[in-house]
Amino acid sequence: MSTIRFEQVTKQFPNAERPSVLEVNLQIDRGSFVVLLGPSGCGKTTLLKMINRLIEPTSGVICVDGKNIIDMDAIELRRQVGYVIQQVGLFPHMTVAKNIAVVPELLKWPQDRIDRRVDELLELVELPPGEYRQRYPAQMSGGQQQRVGVARALAGDPGVILMDEPFGAVDALTRAGLQTEMLVLQRRLHKTIVFVTHDVEEALRLADKIVIMREGRLVQYDTPFNILSRPADSFVRELVGADDLVRQLSLIAVASVMEPLPADFVGNGRLAIDRDADLRQALSLLLGSESSVLTVLAGDAPVGLLTLQSIQSAAAGK
Repeated sequence: MSTIRFEQVTKQFPNAERPSVLEVNLQIDRGSFVVLLGPSGCGKTTLLKMINRLIEPTSGVICVDGKNIIDMDAIELRRQVGYVIQQVGLFPHMTVAKNIAVVPELLKWPQDRIDRRVDELLELVELPPGEYRQRYPAQMSGGQQQRVGVARALAGDPGVILMDEPFGAVDALTRAGLQTEMLVLQRRLHKTIVFVTHDVEEALRLADKIVIMREGRLVQYDTPFNILSRPADSFVRELVGADDLVRQLSLIAVASVMEPLPADFVGNGRLAIDRDADLRQALSLLLGSESSVLTVLAGDAPVGLLTLQSIQSAAAGK
């Protein structure tokens, strides 16, 4: 895990009318999932690519774990930073195993260690090694290829993972599944992740903190809840749909508003929802049924009840 710090970072491309990134100050804490969000051309991808020096800053300082990246060898830096892009970028002539092994081989790991790491990562992204190790990218779906891309980014056990709209090229259902897997992976691995998207729903779902950018400037850096409830200005308010009450419900966990189980509780036949789900999911479930109450589960065990009235009260308190 690593801390990333930007100090007055600017990027001015030759012949461009204005800087792509202008005087950004930002600290990304170790182990956090930070999403860069904003309209096309706002500078979010440029900011991301300066972390691994695919783009060099015009001025300012970027530090990873207190070290100025300009003082580091660019190739060595990139080997220490995982990188996932929208187009996946797998080598088509290499098997899945060889694609994942690229960085470990550059680091000169012993072959038995590389083999173990490949199998471990395939299991981690739910692609059974026996079935997928020897496949080529063309023999896989877009979602499966993207999972391999994530596995490859993790192969050298980097402290930082950079993700540039990684799920933008897959269908909505696959994208939702990949987002869920990403959250599960992050809970297990606690990497420092910097993730670019233009999708507000994706940002709200994944981020510990969101960086809102506009015309190269950092406009707001805060938690999803605070950005929705206290947008810095009208631009942020409109970008994230801060006035959308249903969207705000997506940031409130079921567990935070559930009621205790009554002494005479009987769960048979009741609709149920996980305690880690959000109130937006709960509302959707209730609206699609004839029920006004959900059983809240921790695993398979009932731990509380959630009523339509408690969701309405939470919305009114926003």
